[in-house]
Amino acid sequence: MKRMLSFIITVVVLTGVMVFTTPGLLDRVRLGLDLKGGFEILYHAEPMDTGGTLTRSSLQKTAESLEKRANALGTSEPEVTTEGTDRIRLKIAGVTDEAEVRKKMKEPAVLTFRSAKEGDAPGVFSKIELVGSDFVEGAAEVQRDSLNRPEISISIKDKKKFAEITERLLGKELAIYLDENLLSSPPTVRAVLTDGKASISGGYTLDEAREIADTINLGALPLKLTEKYSQSVGATLGKQSLDETVRAGIVGSVIILIFMLFMYRLPGVLASFALILHTWLLILVFVLADFTLTLPGIAAFILGIGMAVDANIITNERIREEMRSGKGIMSSVKAGNKTSFRTVMDANVTTIIVAAVMFAFGTGAVKGFALILIVEIVLSIVTNLYFAHWMLTVLVKAGALKKPKQFGVKESDISAL
Repeated sequence: MKRMLSFIITVVVLTGVMVFTTPGLLDRVRLGLDLKGGFEILYHAEPMDTGGTLTRSSLQKTAESLEKRANALGTSEPEVTTEGTDRIRLKIAGVTDEAEVRKKMKEPAVLTFRSAKEGDAPGVFSKIELVGSDFVEGAAEVQRDSLNRPEISISIKDKKKFAEITERLLGKELAIYLDENLLSSPPTVRAVLTDGKASISGGYTLDEAREIADTINLGALPLKLTEKYSQSVGATLGKQSLDETVRAGIVGSVIILIFMLFMYRLPGVLASFALILHTWLLILVFVLADFTLTLPGIAAFILGIGMAVDANIITNERIREEMRSGKGIMSSVKAGNKTSFRTVMDANVTTIIVAAVMFAFGTGAVKGFALILIVEIVLSIVTNLYFAHWMLTVLVKAGALKKPKQFGVKESDISAL
């Protein structure tokens, strides 16, 4: 009685949670470019200066700069990723003016240190004193002054130029701009600096100081971006792809559930419930991990469900084989679960290894496919092996499954021991 009660409570609670939360979860799933519609560009990056070097750090910081620019355009959750050693892929949804996007994205971030010209209004700094290429690459870092306040340490390539600037602007403000945006309250030049090194302080918080240091480092290594590939996906086409894929997935899932019920009776019902739980958990992971759902992701989604179905079929067939050999219900379930567990785990582990290799060496959609497939397999192990086995064992021990025909086994097929 206790076993049956625990089974009923578990199923009812899980069903209630899935029914009430699924609509909200589906609304929160982030759709990719191929489903929502938008614009994608692949850039080749190279140093602005002839003979310059392209480092992993500079590529990553340039990608961060592109993301900030895309956000400034008012786009919805831009996705910017680096690929290989010299490529950056930009995906943005809700684009209305592709020409403007191309223009803004290709312009390198322009870092300038500016002073006020004679006649400038208060708070206006129109004279450019230093540009990003004047700074030593990666030299800006956050330190602490004698009062433990954050400050930014920087290094300039031309010491004489910097000495002349600091001498001329002694006691005056030297504003920091990225493009035409003033980064923070302008710091004041407090000493003539002849060694090419300086500290910028201005009552910054630690996060503000880090942001300024990152911006200076970015400005010291602007990269030239060349468009190698682009595609535009209309919202109508994206929605059509999503609708057709979802429709195909639903039809396939219904056919699978009917097959499981017809072939395996009550164990088939349990397997179907485990599959539904598996799907719900995957949607939950998408929301919590902020994954982006794309067409390759849906393909991995459906492939994972197919593998989960295979796991249930293997388990139920092993149990039926044990029954046909003449074993009792409990013995058949135990033996079938044990032998099928090894087979299914071997298949899942090898698939995870292949997916991990795809994720490590693939790019773009291949990485997304591999990652979702790995998540699918892990969830399948939890739901379609451990949880489904637990439900079946509980029902057998509670006496709800007593006859071979409840497993789809005919009495005439059972061999006498």
